[in-house]
Amino acid sequence: MYIEPSALARRIRAHSLRMVHQAGASHIGSSLSIADLLAVLYGCILKIDPKAPGPQRDHFLLSKGHAAAALYATLAECGFFPIEELDSYCQDGSLLLGHSSHCVPGVEFSTGSLGHALPVPCGLALAAKRDRRPERVFALLSDGELDEGSNWEAALFAPHHRLDNLTVIVDFNKIQSFGAVRDVLNLDPIGDKFKACQWAVREIDGHDITQILSTLNSLPLETGKPSFILANTIKGKGISFMEGKLAWHYKSPTGEQLLTALEELGGGA
Repeated sequence: MYIEPSALARRIRAHSLRMVHQAGASHIGSSLSIADLLAVLYGCILKIDPKAPGPQRDHFLLSKGHAAAALYATLAECGFFPIEELDSYCQDGSLLLGHSSHCVPGVEFSTGSLGHALPVPCGLALAAKRDRRPERVFALLSDGELDEGSNWEAALFAPHHRLDNLTVIVDFNKIQSFGAVRDVLNLDPIGDKFKACQWAVREIDGHDITQILSTLNSLPLETGKPSFILANTIKGKGISFMEGKLAWHYKSPTGEQLLTALEELGGGA
């Protein structure tokens, strides 16, 4: 499957804005910051066929489950379920819950309790290695959830088992629920910490499609080591009045704000 990632990223952002507005939900800033990463992964990199979701394929887990709107939008655009179902996001009786749910076609693991989704990809990657299967495993984490100790146990586990079929991407938008990451619990230097744990590390611009694609096409970054990609992003990316603003971790856009945001995206297409 190939989908042009720049156009896909715009559609992911537009869908996410409409979904969050209609539901009166939160986390639009977190969804917008990962749109480019998801667009490259699903549009160009992942070996996943929505019509044949069996073994011998790549796996993707969104650890930052609060950004479910962006993941659902991506999956719908890639054919896992009809795009019209996005209208049911966060509505009573819908499968499209506010945090990503494995009940949704294409979602491999329910997430929302932060820090839980890195240990699971480690297990998937280890099983694939031991069974000599060519599967690759990708996990997308938030920066704030690196406050959780379970991530650091997994950070030690993966290099010990030489899981070079595992790639972790951190959405480093530098804002978490109650403030700037550096003020809540300073994580710097994140890359050096993972290097010390024996990961292969690369830092990129998480909104530069060419750079994202080039990096993901060069995996593993180093044979015998899991890959760690620190993607510098902007919370609320693509919408001028949302970019870098803590409030959009929680706020839902009004009708007028939605129209303005979609205009900034070029009509929402």
